[in-house]
Amino acid sequence: MLRFEVGTEDLLHSRFALSPAFELCTLLRLLEGLPGRRLPTSWAARLRPAFERLRARTELDAVLTLQNPSFGANFIALPPTGLAQSWADDLASIRRTPPATARADIARCLAARPTTDPAVRATLAAEDVVDRIATALDQAWHALLAPDWPQLRAICERDVVHRAGLLGRHGWAAALDGLHPRLSWHEGGIELAGRTTDLVVPLAGEGLLLVPSVFVYPETAAHTDDPWPKAIVYPARGIAALWEEPPEAAPEALAELLGRSRARLLAALDQPAGTTQLARSLAMTTGAVGDHLAVLRRAGLLHRARDGRTVLYYRTPLAEALLGGTTAENS
Repeated sequence: MLRFEVGTEDLLHSRFALSPAFELCTLLRLLEGLPGRRLPTSWAARLRPAFERLRARTELDAVLTLQNPSFGANFIALPPTGLAQSWADDLASIRRTPPATARADIARCLAARPTTDPAVRATLAAEDVVDRIATALDQAWHALLAPDWPQLRAICERDVVHRAGLLGRHGWAAALDGLHPRLSWHEGGIELAGRTTDLVVPLAGEGLLLVPSVFVYPETAAHTDDPWPKAIVYPARGIAALWEEPPEAAPEALAELLGRSRARLLAALDQPAGTTQLARSLAMTTGAVGDHLAVLRRAGLLHRARDGRTVLYYRTPLAEALLGGTTAENS
């Protein structure tokens, strides 16, 4: 079991962040065949052809050599700093890596995962290895993850709004409730069960970094060593449903009744969400989403509530009955 000891100062300094680089590296491990884990069939079928083309035409195999099931090179997945983190931020940080730091990281990874591939070894031994690895990662980002990122980011942001609200109103126990079956608050500490060895890590006033993730599902990841701060990466709420069914799907009968855009919005509100988050998730304009939400609210299908500076919309019992009825009809 891993236990983070939490003090009063830690409660003040804990924060949330998003990490596009972590998501990309985890996706690459899944596509390569991370033991015991796999992408949903629809995702794998869609992404694997592009992944194989990248392996053939870019230096992606050198990036893959710097990964293994439990860790990767630190310089290709630096810790995130906040919720506004973008891939451009991560890429710039990777390119700023000092050559000596990169070489030490590469040596550590090669010791754990040796390779005899001459092209990979040449890339990793090159003087400009940092730029070459960064370029391969950027190519992978745009080919594999960029098209889906606005939608996936919105899901993570919805999770943060929910967790931050619980943390502010009810404390750590409430915020961690449902975060992951192996995570819990116990006697002044955050415990992660399932590890083969016991480890107690004091946060020492620095707080805990909480990072909602798409591709870590259904597991969690914990960071206790530099360069990351003490951190827990956990599956964002709603991500399981996203992998099972695209969020734009809505019962056909409901679309005929409400119109397709309003039906999509109603179906997407399985968890409370704000206007901007819904717009990103569904690739709609914020104005259009706001107009549709107002209509659905006047029709008695949505309630709204303020959580800090965010207005969250959520379904009424009538809306749940409509969705349940159309689902039953379709089945």
